[in-house]
Amino acid sequence: MAAKLRKGDKVVVLTGKDKGKQGEISSVSPSANKAVVEGVSVAIRHTKQSQASQGGRLAKAMPIDLSNLALMDKNGKATRVGFRMEDGKKVRFAKTTGEAI
Repeated sequence: MAAKLRKGDKVVVLTGKDKGKQGEISSVSPSANKAVVEGVSVAIRHTKQSQASQGGRLAKAMPIDLSNLALMDKNGKATRVGFRMEDGKKVRFAKTTGEAI
């Protein structure tokens, strides 16, 4: 199945404690059906100091289920993603505006 959300997409969170927050997808795990969005679902991780990095309390973005995310259209509103054929290639498009993504 083609991926509706990809790395670099601007998304809005639909449910949960971060409902309404917006951000950019930094990584996607299709097998786990989850994505990491910058600035959303941030948890504090206590890390031990090492030669490579400073220890302490570090903020880390945690994965969110793909079903709780929606793509943002050019107006900044949540939209669904559709697929259509353009010049023999499969292209994603926003259902609200009809524009290719």
